[in-house]
Amino acid sequence: MLGTAPNGEPQAELWLGAHPGGPATVAKAIAERCTLIDLIESDPALYGVDGGQLPFLLKVLAIGAPLSLQAHPDLRQAREGFAREEAAGVPRDARDRNYGDPNHKPELLVALSEVTALSGFRPLAEARVDLLGLARLAQLSGDDTGFAALRFAADRLTGDEAEALRSAFLTWAFSAEPEVSRALEAMQRLTNSAALTQDPSPVENPSSDRREALRALITEHPGDPGVLVSLLLHHVRLDPGEAVYLGARQLHAYLSGIAVEVMAASDNVLRAGLTQKHVDVAELCRVLDYDELAEPRFLSTATAPGLVAWRPGIPDFQLLRARLEDPESTRPGRALPGAARVVTIDAEHPLVLIVTAGRVRIERPEAEFDEVAAARRGQSLYISAGPPIRLTGDGEVFLATVGSAGSVDGGAGVSADASAGASPSPIGII
Repeated sequence: MLGTAPNGEPQAELWLGAHPGGPATVAKAIAERCTLIDLIESDPALYGVDGGQLPFLLKVLAIGAPLSLQAHPDLRQAREGFAREEAAGVPRDARDRNYGDPNHKPELLVALSEVTALSGFRPLAEARVDLLGLARLAQLSGDDTGFAALRFAADRLTGDEAEALRSAFLTWAFSAEPEVSRALEAMQRLTNSAALTQDPSPVENPSSDRREALRALITEHPGDPGVLVSLLLHHVRLDPGEAVYLGARQLHAYLSGIAVEVMAASDNVLRAGLTQKHVDVAELCRVLDYDELAEPRFLSTATAPGLVAWRPGIPDFQLLRARLEDPESTRPGRALPGAARVVTIDAEHPLVLIVTAGRVRIERPEAEFDEVAAARRGQSLYISAGPPIRLTGDGEVFLATVGSAGSVDGGAGVSADASAGASPSPIGII
């Protein structure tokens, strides 16, 4: 997508914004290269949001293998946790540090390719049925020990208090009790025997999507308690253009695919397995929202010809997608559903833009001085607040900006690589 030659190394995330952990670099907007943080600090009224840094972070994710199970704190939890670790003198780069900043981290992901994910707690009955199905597969393969261990795990999800059962199951999964190891070893044996590759026939067996996810998780993380925890979550398969929204405290993991993601400007992560990184089970259990998530998918709203928006109703961010068409273009594969010749977007607050297909022209017709830039697939722009911008060309563009619920008080930064036009125009390539 970036148009650069592969170098043999993984490239999993592109950060676009002003997060201290990886801020964008402004390439041409000023005489000397600087980060987007520096640019905003040089003139917060012109480049910032409410006199501060950006409250959102835009990312592109290339998910080549399952990412860790994780959740993010809400605003109160983040502030309290950050203050607690600061007071305790925990170094910010310490492996066992939970809170790197005092901000929450709701997030929204839109698929560019097919994306699979584990997103939020599903009904307990569904998780129990899948565990019973796995137990039956173990029994059919002659694994009596595995059958008993998986039945034991399924029985832990029986009862009326769903939230308490989820919390207790997660704590048990990380308890190192013998039955946990036996259940994980049974699932490993099912994978090695190809039992999980067969078409499901009994109604109690896991679906083919769930089996595929379990195979991937067990292959990447054999013996990891997160494999068991994953059964508590929805498995979601997104087509390009479909989205999931995960509020703070929702447990999730992205499994495969390429996507655009926008989130509050934070890097606070509490992990729940599928990782070699630090897992603080007690803090995770304290932070999690154990309610069932009825529907992890989040629908877009068409706001104008060629323009859709995902607006979760929080002040930190919203995500826009513009699709543009040029009748004279000869770009291969250019037919994008719902495209328009011109898209106009308000810029009351700064925007971060990335082109995901084709080439576009961005200009500000009502600006006092000429403000115009061209960007092709893989290039990004930082656009300061001001008059509306007009998009033309042939391609697809995603734009992140402040949420529709209003402005943000304060707000942490974000991260990416930035560059602008030849003059100090408020439109700049990043």
